[in-house]
Parts: sequence; structure tokens; C-alpha cells
Amino acid sequence: MPFALSVFLVLILLVASELWWRRRDVHGEFSRKFVHITVGSFVAFWPYFLTPRQIMLLSLAFLVGVAVSKYLNIFQAIHSVQRPTLGEFWFALVVGLLALITDTHPHIYTTALLVMALADGLAAVVGIHFGNGYRYVVFGSPKSILGTATFFATTCLILTGYVLATPGALALSLIFPIAAVATILENVAVRGLDNLLVPLFMAGTLLLLV
Repeated sequence: MPFALSVFLVLILLVASELWWRRRDVHGEFSRKFVHITVGSFVAFWPYFLTPRQIMLLSLAFLVGVAVSKYLNIFQAIHSVQRPTLGEFWFALVVGLLALITDTHPHIYTTALLVMALADGLAAVVGIHFGNGYRYVVFGSPKSILGTATFFATTCLILTGYVLATPGALALSLIFPIAAVATILENVAVRGLDNLLVPLFMAGTLLLLV
């Protein structure tokens, strides 16, 4: 039942985002980030009611679904961004990879996915809405100082939550350095590759420190 319910809830979120986008009163990037934040935050807690194998199967199903959607232009909201990106594919792929490598460490899976979903998503929203006057370009990809600061601050908060949930697993002194490296990686991994590299970095680092 949790498996089927998880698929149903993800579809509901995708349909809601599509309907919102088709009203044409919302920035295309906002509709994408709505999916990014809501679906990503939901998926982040899958290890607490789904097995790693089930998560990997869902990841594979989502990869196929994203490919079909892009080819048939079904969920236009998640493909509406003008710049070239494969972010939605990396998003679907990393869900399965994290389930594979974290296995018996659900808190690490959750932390890594929340950084991708919340930190990256909120950074984009803040950057688009408030960061127009403070922009810079990395490898041809526009960034904003406020967006980058939002990513760093949100990652620090998520890591603090990880420390509280797993006492002794991570020293408080390491929160800022890990968040700083993740922020740099998010900046240089363009064309959506940050959706893959940032959560893998977070998971790999936290696994090494367990």
C-alpha cells in the first residue's frame, strides 16, 4: 500500500504543478521548483516506509516517466525552462542511487535529498524573485548571491537537523565546511548536474563520517 500511495501522491503533485503552470500566471521556473521542492521533500522520507529496493524501482519508473513526458511533452511545467538542462533526469536517477548507497542509513538519505529539494529549490526561488541586482555567471549559467546564500544557509539548517537526529554522527564544527563545499558544487555543476552531484556528495561525506 505505501508503494502505490507514493506513486499516487507524486502524480498528484505533478498534475497540480501542471495545472498551475497552464494558468500562465506563474514563472516557468517557479512551477519547476514547486515540483522540485514538494516531490523532493516527500521522496526524502521514503526510507521510513519503503524498502531500498522499492525506492530503486520507483526511481527507474520515474526515469522512464520523465523520458516519456519529455518526448510527448506531457508535463510541460517540469520541461518549461529555457536553458538546456537534464535536471529532471538526474533528479529521478539520484533517488535510486541514494537508496543503493545509504541502505541502512535512512537519515543520510533524507539529509542528502532534502539538500537537493529544499536548499536548491529555495535558492532558485529566492534568486529569481530577489536576486536580480546581484548576479554572476558560472560556465554560462546565471547565479545570484542571494540564491547562493540561501542554499548555504538552508544546507546548514538541514545538517543541523541531521546532527540532532543522529547524535555523535557529525561534529557541529563540520556543518559549515560541508555546506560550503556543497554550495560550491551547486554553483559549478551546471545544466542540472547539481541534482546528481550535490546529494551524492552529501551522502558520501556523511557515510564516511558515520
